[in-house]
Amino acid sequence: MEMPEIVTGNFAPPRSIVSAPKSLRIVDWNIDRGQRLQGVTDFLVGVNADILILQEVDLNARRTHRLNIAEAIARKLEMNYVFGREFQELVQGTKGSPAYHGQATLSKWPISDACLISFSRQSDFWQPRWFLPKIEPVQVRLGGRIALVAQINVAGSRLITYNLHLESRGNDALRISQFREVLADAASRDIDCPVIVAGDLNMDASRAAVALELARAGFQDAVASSHCAPTTPARGLFEGRRRIDWAFVRGPLRASSGQVHGNVKASDHYPISFILTG
Repeated sequence: MEMPEIVTGNFAPPRSIVSAPKSLRIVDWNIDRGQRLQGVTDFLVGVNADILILQEVDLNARRTHRLNIAEAIARKLEMNYVFGREFQELVQGTKGSPAYHGQATLSKWPISDACLISFSRQSDFWQPRWFLPKIEPVQVRLGGRIALVAQINVAGSRLITYNLHLESRGNDALRISQFREVLADAASRDIDCPVIVAGDLNMDASRAAVALELARAGFQDAVASSHCAPTTPARGLFEGRRRIDWAFVRGPLRASSGQVHGNVKASDHYPISFILTG
């Protein structure tokens, strides 16, 4: 049975706070499908963030023991969550019990108005072909890259999050095209509402072409203090450490204490975190 495009769950206890907190801690992380789930949850419990923006999150995949990874994390941390379906993973499921992969946004506060931006330009790299066997480690998928958009309702105040995973195949021109769709959607939002754009961009967002787009749209780097810190370790002989995970903010809240947690080994990406204050 096919899952809906967006899956939700509410595990945060009711809050009696009537005024917004003085600060919010945000974590962005590509968790590598949740294959090292204990390490992922150990870090997230310790950092005690208010909002989690996660990429590469499995749902009912063989490699992650058929778990709904977003729900497992949300239950453990007592948070609400929304999961946006990016791909159906044909090798990881069966016809009667399909597997999915996508993005998840979790919050200690209520989440509403979740929707997906399915990018108009996609790579066809992942599509099934007659000569590709449906066995591991081959990755054949149905679907395409998305941004998961959600509204966080913090004690009567609104915060919009864009959870991105841009294409890993193809070139920066494709990724910039996908990124522009996010910035165009953000431009339609209330300018007084804080906006977070974060995720695995699969490119260096400090390069002039991207940095200029962000500046024009009014976004600031939320982890500027760790600007040069890589967010992935070296992968073999031909791919060194890279900075491809980013977070940007726009609006009345300001980001501080940005950090890349390069000592966390629970994924092939390092988590990044920052604090938002009024």
